[in-house]
Amino acid sequence: MEAVIDKITRVAGGKFLQMEIIEFTDARGIKRKWEAVSRTSAAGAALIIPRIVPDDLFVLVRQFRPPAGKMVLEFPAGLIDPGEDAATAAVRELSEETGYKGRVVSCLPPGNSSPGMSGETVTLVTMEIDGNYYKDHAPVAHPEENESIEVFTVPRKELKDFIAAQREQGVGIDAKLQTFALALDF
Repeated sequence: MEAVIDKITRVAGGKFLQMEIIEFTDARGIKRKWEAVSRTSAAGAALIIPRIVPDDLFVLVRQFRPPAGKMVLEFPAGLIDPGEDAATAAVRELSEETGYKGRVVSCLPPGNSSPGMSGETVTLVTMEIDGNYYKDHAPVAHPEENESIEVFTVPRKELKDFIAAQREQGVGIDAKLQTFALALDF
């Protein structure tokens, strides 16, 4: 027998998130409850791994994340609007958050980012940015009114040291960025 969702009850909700109690029957036939959070108006999120070529620089952002209670270093990312696909959202979000424009190289299938807390999916989108163009044109970001984002370009071989230095300064590090930096060694 596989686990089966029996009922989902909305407990509280806001503009972007809602809290739910999920009642389910587990694989042994035992009735259980689970607290979860879901998005109210997005089709998941797009996480962008932007690389400036031919310079081999990664574009990172640092911004205050209220749930973490501090500045967090991460890849650019954003919600996928209804009717939008992940690639389109990635192009839009990269431009809004960093001012860079690039081309989509690949989109992985959506994956769960924190399945113990939420059913939200994240689509990893790799993008290339023409570094030669930006030698003569400064990127101009257009963040949303509630965003204050710092943009960094970091050489591949300095990525792990840059992350370590940010951590030492008390900056939170997004787990997806840490995983990516670790994977570069494999």
